Amino acid sequence: MSRKVSCLGEDIIPPCHVGVIMDGNGRWAKKRGLPRKFGHREGAKNFRSITKHAKAVGIDYLTYYAFSTENWKRPQDEVEAIMDLFDKYLDEVNDFIEENIRIRFIGDRSVLRPSLQAKMANVEETSKDFDAMTLVLAINYGGRAEICHCVRNLAQMVRGGEIDPEDITEELIEQNLYTQEIPPLDLVIRPSGEQRLSNFMIWQAAYAEFYYSNVLWPDFKNGDFDRAILDFCERNRRFGGI
Repeated sequence: MSRKVSCLGEDIIPPCHVGVIMDGNGRWAKKRGLPRKFGHREGAKNFRSITKHAKAVGIDYLTYYAFSTENWKRPQDEVEAIMDLFDKYLDEVNDFIEENIRIRFIGDRSVLRPSLQAKMANVEETSKDFDAMTLVLAINYGGRAEICHCVRNLAQMVRGGEIDPEDITEELIEQNLYTQEIPPLDLVIRPSGEQRLSNFMIWQAAYAEFYYSNVLWPDFKNGDFDRAILDFCERNRRFGGI
């Protein structure tokens, strides 16, 4: 349950679930004359800092868009560098475990390196009972692919006689998404100046608020995160009502 906290000198009740589209790593590196993989390294460092800060702010669920189903189209050396980073940081999650943070992964992990899949499963098992905050990493994730996965599951249930088509409700769909037992997004933060969802949690973001920043992700610091949270708290969420 979110609690009242102080944010930029104001007492607020923070959003329950925040999603972050970590954008701008490649541009950060290019501005400095560096290969794109160096931007991803800096972005990964920032991910750790923001995660700890989000816990302190009182966020219950924090989801990062780490690698999309479309990101495989990038140059092979960049993809390999990103996968190496995932491997490295999964070896260094003790910081999060010590802070009682539960870690979950969403997306199709079947095409990832077997060693990475094993580490992901181990981290989820180790942290499954932690309750200070839930950290969700979307790896090889796409909103459309997630919905296709859900539809296939429901079609199998209909074919097997477990349910009738008329039994399919929004609640049943949500139970068959990758994010089952995770609440919908309240706020989506996208640094780097881009203003689009890019196939990120398109079902879960149906009533999310959006916050865009021109700051590239490696430069997006705790104060920038706080400003996003404060901006969210000043909005009037009506959910289709008056």
